[in-house]
Order: sequence, then structure tokens, then C-alpha cells
Amino acid sequence: MGCSLLLLFILIQSCALKPQANTNIFILAGQSNMAGRGGVVNDTAAWDGVVPPQCNPNPSILRFNAHLEWVEAQEPLHQDIDTKKTNGIGPGMAFANYILEKREGFGVVGLVPCAIGGTDIREWERGQLVYNHMMKRVKASLNDGGSVQALLWYQGESDTLNLNDAQSYKRRVLKFFLDVRNDLQSPLLPIIQVALASGQGSYLDIVRQAQLDIDLQNLRTVDAMGLPVEPKGLHLTTQAQVKLGQMMADSFIQFLPSPIPEHASPTRNNRNETLTKPHNCASDIYMFPLLIRFVTIISLIFL
Repeated sequence: MGCSLLLLFILIQSCALKPQANTNIFILAGQSNMAGRGGVVNDTAAWDGVVPPQCNPNPSILRFNAHLEWVEAQEPLHQDIDTKKTNGIGPGMAFANYILEKREGFGVVGLVPCAIGGTDIREWERGQLVYNHMMKRVKASLNDGGSVQALLWYQGESDTLNLNDAQSYKRRVLKFFLDVRNDLQSPLLPIIQVALASGQGSYLDIVRQAQLDIDLQNLRTVDAMGLPVEPKGLHLTTQAQVKLGQMMADSFIQFLPSPIPEHASPTRNNRNETLTKPHNCASDIYMFPLLIRFVTIISLIFL
């Protein structure tokens, strides 16, 4: 009997839900300022290794690594994704920590780094290598459950080099947003876009205006202009990235329902029952097979 009960315990434990089943997934896409160059003086220099407290690891913040595995997130988030450049602090960790600080009970935050330094908007067109790589990673991140909550997008510096690229930016980035929503079957997916703080060429104003002029439902634009940059004038500093991450988090929080005040009395429905959080039917779907297995094992032991 003892061995049978031990076998029962082991089998039940092996069927336990993975901790990522309710992960709130965020896509980090764009170029170098999304990948993070805070603490990197230039592309050939090493990262200074300074991690501000707003970017510290948290057991409730996960990162989807290059091996398509969830691991606890830590800086630099893009260390194994944007591999041809030196990575430092980006906005992702500050974004995640700020949400968890401001919204108690939000749950696990899963960050999917996809940004590649130096890429222009044409490289993010559907069917191109960078776009396909992003979609492969995002869809793989959903295999353990969870849902994509938003796309965080910071790109456009490379499109300031050429007048034609700058003038076509609005059309191209709008198509990118729609393609992402379509491929993820999420037509109202929230998108947090960053309006450029800097550019590589002379047409920064054109690209910035294109970003600010986009009119799309569930799109919010955070303006990075005025945030401090590294000495070369292109990449945001570490503290600027922290500020940007918090600004993006504030923008995302606007999509969430307002929290119920602690002093508010419970609302009751027509049957005089206290309303609670919406019931997660998905958990029942996972638990039902476990119940069947449990009953089967008990039958085998005692019959």
C-alpha cells in the first residue's frame, strides 16, 4: 500500500500545471534602443554592468530566451537575441517591475525580446527574416499557456537616413502593426509605440511626425524626445531607459480596468451572491484530465 500511495503522489506531481500557464506576455520589438544600450558607450565597448534597482530581477518576471525557454529575467534582456551588438539596459525590466508595483496581483510578466539593432522598417515587413523570427518566438512563447498582452515597439532611427524611407515610414509601420495583430489573431492587441528621441540621419522630424500622426485603435504613443542619451547622441542612457520603461508601463496600465478601492463594499448580483474575479474556465480544462487520472489510479490501487 505504501509503494502504491508513493506512486500515486509522484504521478499527480508530474501532471501539475506549469507556472507559466497564466503568463502575461509582452513582445519587445524594434531596434537598438529597445534591445537596450544603456551603460554601453559605443557598440564596441563593454556594458558597464550597472543595474538600477528598477531593473532588478523578480521571480514574477520571466524572459523567453534564445532556446525558446522561460527563465527568470535579468539584464541585459536581449543578450542572446541581438547577438551582433553589445547589449545593456533597455526599457523592458523597468516596464515589468513598474506594472507589478502599481498593480498588485497582476500575475507573472513574460517578456519576449525580439529587437535587433540597426534594423529599418522594411526588415520588419511580414515575410522578412526579422519579422518571421519575432513571430516564431512569440508563438512558441504561447505553448505553455498565457496570452499576449501588448506589443512594445521602439524603432525608426535607421529610417531617418533616407528621405524616401522617412516619407514611407507611416505606411510601412501601420502595415506592420496590422500584420502582427492579424498573425496573432488579436485584432485589438494593445500597442505601445515610442516616438523617437534620436535618429541616425537628417530626417528625424519626418519619422517622428509619422509616429505621432498614426491613428489606430488601441495604439498609444510614448514620446522619448528629451530623455538623456549616451555621448554619441543615439542611444538612451540607463536612467533614460528606466524612465521610458515606466512611461510605457503607465501607458499600458491605461488599458487595464480600474482597481476596486479597498473600502468598496462587495457588489452583489441578482441572486444575492458576492461577485468575485471572473472564473478561469481554462483551469477547469486542465484540471479535468488530472481528476480522471486520479480516479483511474485510485481504482487500480484499490480494486
